[in-house]
Amino acid sequence: MGRKISVKSSSSAEKVRAIESFVNRRLQEVGAALKSGDAQLVLMLALLNTAEEMLELRAAQQAAPVVDNTRLQSLIEKLETL
Repeated sequence: MGRKISVKSSSSAEKVRAIESFVNRRLQEVGAALKSGDAQLVLMLALLNTAEEMLELRAAQQAAPVVDNTRLQSLIEKLETL
């Protein structure tokens, strides 16, 4: 949105760049969909959209069955002996 922000992070520079790219894309998508150029509104809507997506992913992950790797490996070994 035309502003530069200095970021200090314990993450790698590559990860910080990936996050920066993600945030900038989100802001551009939301900004392009709005008739108003209100920066606060763009930021808030982008944040709400991202939070919604994160919560949906978290719910999907919690609903997914947990795979027992030991049992899975045992089944693979049995199939390989057939």
